[in-house]
Amino acid sequence: MKKVKVFFNIEKEEKWLNEQLQKGYRCTNISSLGVYTFEKTEKKYVLRLDCQDSLPKNKLEEYKAMYEDFGWMYLKGSGLSGIRYWQKEDNEQNEIFSDRQSKGNYYRRLMAYSFMLGALCLAYSFMLYSDSSLYHEGLWSMDGSLFWKALLFETPFVILKLLPAFMAVLFASSYYKAYQKYSMLKEQ
Repeated sequence: MKKVKVFFNIEKEEKWLNEQLQKGYRCTNISSLGVYTFEKTEKKYVLRLDCQDSLPKNKLEEYKAMYEDFGWMYLKGSGLSGIRYWQKEDNEQNEIFSDRQSKGNYYRRLMAYSFMLGALCLAYSFMLYSDSSLYHEGLWSMDGSLFWKALLFETPFVILKLLPAFMAVLFASSYYKAYQKYSMLKEQ
């Protein structure tokens, strides 16, 4: 079974994936475009996500070996920095972060990841808007039905131009949520 879903919040993605596991569907593959592949299973699994900086090949192998020693199976992750997916059979030790410090480091990495993606989206949107307005300049001088037809035709393109700015806001929200959780961990 395949499902398509896009997430801007790593914790919501983890929660959704674990809900699929509770329904009896184990995740077997995750594409970069948000296509999740599941297979029916009788076993109980748990899935955790981790956000890691870019790791050299030898450090990546050490990172994977450490988790695999505790029974985790590496599902997906990019060679560069980003989100890494871990899955294992459900037992009493289902957390990948065992203490406050490792959880705090996780939220710091998540804040850096959200900030980087948000800044890229923001820079891209500034490049899009620097030389032009959203709608064609001649649109506002049109009359009657021609104006409405042109407006309806151009609006989807305007929405596409605004998409990087909307994504920057979503990544800023993700950054803020990770910052709140990081701050709560530091205060305890």
